[in-house]
Amino acid sequence: MTSESTDLTLLHLAQELGAHLAERGWTVATAESCTGGGIAAAITEVPGSSAWFGTGLVTYANEAKSRLLGVEPPLIERFGAVSREVVEQMALGARRVAGADLAVAVSGIAGPDGGTRDKPVGTVWLAWAGPDESVVSECYVYQGGRAQVRRQACVTALRELLNLCKH
Repeated sequence: MTSESTDLTLLHLAQELGAHLAERGWTVATAESCTGGGIAAAITEVPGSSAWFGTGLVTYANEAKSRLLGVEPPLIERFGAVSREVVEQMALGARRVAGADLAVAVSGIAGPDGGTRDKPVGTVWLAWAGPDESVVSECYVYQGGRAQVRRQACVTALRELLNLCKH
């Protein structure tokens, strides 16, 4: 997938997400690490997105994850920033801080460095917090360079937010 087709996919997903959120009267928030605000950027490409999106937090540093989202430092120390435990707390924290109905959180290793045998470059954890305090999370291992990993994570984040809205 080229970056141009990915950008169009992101825009299409964000537009569809916005339509479903507006229909339900819901709002969404983001908590991003490795994507550096890419999910929020895709959402705000949609005219009128301020009706259903008001908060996007880029918490690249572990300290920011704790201070802004309430992620417990012992969880980061024990499991690492790229883990189910951390990304789930990020999603719940973003939803709480924003007062949003839904939230998505992402933390990963986009590369080119930073990977390990257990968590190679391309490893990305995503979590989605729903209106009933439920959290769903999933680990992905994306292929490609830094930009490709980040774009794929953004597409997955929006696609699964959209799925949450449809159910």
